[in-house]
Amino acid sequence: MITKVTHDIRVTVETKFQELYSDPAKMYFLFTYKIKIENTGDYDVQLLRRNWNIVDSISEHRSVEGAGVVGQQPVLRPKEVYEYESACNLKSEFGKMDGTYTFERLVDGEEFSVSIPEFKMVVPFRLN
Repeated sequence: MITKVTHDIRVTVETKFQELYSDPAKMYFLFTYKIKIENTGDYDVQLLRRNWNIVDSISEHRSVEGAGVVGQQPVLRPKEVYEYESACNLKSEFGKMDGTYTFERLVDGEEFSVSIPEFKMVVPFRLN
């Protein structure tokens, strides 16, 4: 697991290679990632947007931007946690992702950026 804290928001990421849904012969490698977002601050916040940078070792870099995460724009009160799971496909056995979330502090409407820590996606048999 990888964790990073920005502006009292702790983001933790855990990845997993999905061998059953991958097809190396067709250069298709599927990875899931589980995100845990914790509000360690004193104010209610809402996740508004996400911006992902996806690096595939043999393919073009991709950016993904949009509202919320997995169709949600969750509000987190102090000490609350929000978790979700999503997936990313690569054309190679190696890649990485990072990015940012845009949050709004509900008490005053101030928007701020939260870093998503860089995490690697590697087919396990390539680690040997």
